This record gives sequence, C-alpha cells and structure tokens, in this order.
Amino acid sequence: MKATVVIPNLNGAGWLKDSIESIWAQTCRDFELIVVDNGSTDESLAIARSYVGRERYTLIENRENTGFSHAVNQGIRLADSEYVALFNNDAFAEPDWLENLIAAADKDKRIFAVSSLMIRHFERTLADDAGDYVTLLGFACKRGDGLRAERYQRPCRVFSACGGAALYRKSILDEIGLFDENFFAYYEDVDLSWRGNNHGYKNVFCPAAKCYHICGATTGAVRYNPFKSIQSGRNSILLPYKNMPLLMLLLNLPFLAAGYLLKAVMFRLRGFGPAYGQGFKEAFKAIPKLDKPRFRVKNLPYYVLVQLWLVGGLFQYIVYRAQRALKIT
Repeated sequence: MKATVVIPNLNGAGWLKDSIESIWAQTCRDFELIVVDNGSTDESLAIARSYVGRERYTLIENRENTGFSHAVNQGIRLADSEYVALFNNDAFAEPDWLENLIAAADKDKRIFAVSSLMIRHFERTLADDAGDYVTLLGFACKRGDGLRAERYQRPCRVFSACGGAALYRKSILDEIGLFDENFFAYYEDVDLSWRGNNHGYKNVFCPAAKCYHICGATTGAVRYNPFKSIQSGRNSILLPYKNMPLLMLLLNLPFLAAGYLLKAVMFRLRGFGPAYGQGFKEAFKAIPKLDKPRFRVKNLPYYVLVQLWLVGGLFQYIVYRAQRALKIT
C-alpha cells in the first residue's frame, strides 16, 4: 500500500461526507482510508459508519474526545503503507491532491513531511496555510494565512507541515516517534516537524497539492475563544522547551519571554487573558510528562539550522503583520 489517509472527526456532520468523498475521488488509487471518530454526538458518526464494509476503509470509534494527537496516532499505528496522509474533516481535496503529495515526497528519501496548499473554502482566492513556521519569539504561524493563494505556487522547504492536510513518511515516523499526545490540540504538527528538523530531515511545501479548508469548524470558527487561548498558552511553552537543547533554550529565553509577554497583552486586550494564563499553569504541570529528546552532538548542525529558521521566521512574521496592517493580500 502506497499511502494511508487518516481523517480525525469530531461532530463534523456538516462536512464529513464531502471530505470523505473528496478522498474517494483521488486519482491515486493505492491508498486506504481510516476515519477516527473522537466521541461525536451529532450525525457525523452515522455518516462515518455508512462507509463500513467498503474496501480499504476502517472506522475507529472513541467514546470520548481524546484529542487530535491521540486520534491520528490511532490511525497511524494501523497503517501498513509507505506514507501516511492526515486530512481534516472540514477540508476537501482536489482529485490529484494525494498523487501530488506522493510525487513530492518520492523525490528525496530525506523528505519527512509534505505540506499542502490549503485554500480558504469560502474565500477561494486566499490561502489558509502554505506550511508553518516558528519565530524567535516562539510564535508558531501559518504561512500565507489570508494572503492571495496565487503567491504560493513554488515548491520550497518549510519549517513545518500543517497537519490539517499533510503527508508523512512512515519509516521516519517509526524512527522519531508519532504525534506527542501531551499536545491535545494545536502545535502538535509543528512539534513533530521540529523533531524531524532536529534529526536532519526535510519538510517541504507542495503547491500542486490543493485542498479547501473551512477553518476552525471543529474548535470554533472564531479566531479567539477560551479553548484556543488555553491551548495557545500551554503549547507555546511546551514547544520550545521540548525541542530546544538546554543551551539553545537558555540563549533564546529572552526572546521567548518577550514573545510570551506580547501574547499575554494581546490575549488580555481581547478578553482572554485569564484563559491564556491558565494555559501557562497547565504547561508547567505537563513539563514533567514530556519526553524531551537528549542532546546529540551529531545533530549540532541541525540545531544551528533550526536557529536560523527561527531568526528568519521572525522577519517573515514582521513582514506578514505589516502586510495585514496595510491590507495587502
């Protein structure tokens, strides 16, 4: 089997069927589909069950919401294929989406993850995500969010693939580990890609792999809410702590502290200061549970490369914020 597509679902009755059908319509036929239902209470569970018995289809039912990372890990563990593709239940793929992702990954055995060109479903001239990056301030950001999709037509390396529509090489997942289930939601894909970077693997962006994304359909379409604020505060602490060697963490601490302060002010101005602060408290409780990789001398060049990515990410973020302030798309 060339690929396994894993769709995590939570109360996606309004869009799950169209999402699944877009996968069945793929030009690449050498794949299996696994849907992981995370305790849905709407009609989406019945929709997922309606495909049971179809060839190359598996449904996993969880009694409760176990989080994105746990759900997709369940699917990945069942996969017996060269690649695993993750696909959001509120996304809809072009017919050649999977074929193009595989073609991009096949070019180099050192490629770990391939990120799609995710386009806003209701604003189809605008990008939703063209790969992710992290800044020196510790911000994890979506590349191209709200900018014209036509800007992102060149394949390139990216810091991280967006797990909403990405392909991963299964052999590297087996080597470096699956999604960290300490990340209940958000940043778990950046954590995984960062781990790949630390091991010297590549993450790339494939503009030919297009899909359309409703954006926030499961967790709430509004940009800020208490759940997102808690997860942002929590995971923005866990992400650098887990992936930076101690010396690197100490060197970056002033920049990270500045970033946390800026975000705290931003969330407070939007009325979510207490939720963001709660995320910080949860982060420090979670730190002892983290499996922090040991420093490896042989990986030193890759740590340096990551540091350069972080510096470049800061400038990228400044340019992006200026574009948004000037309403340039």
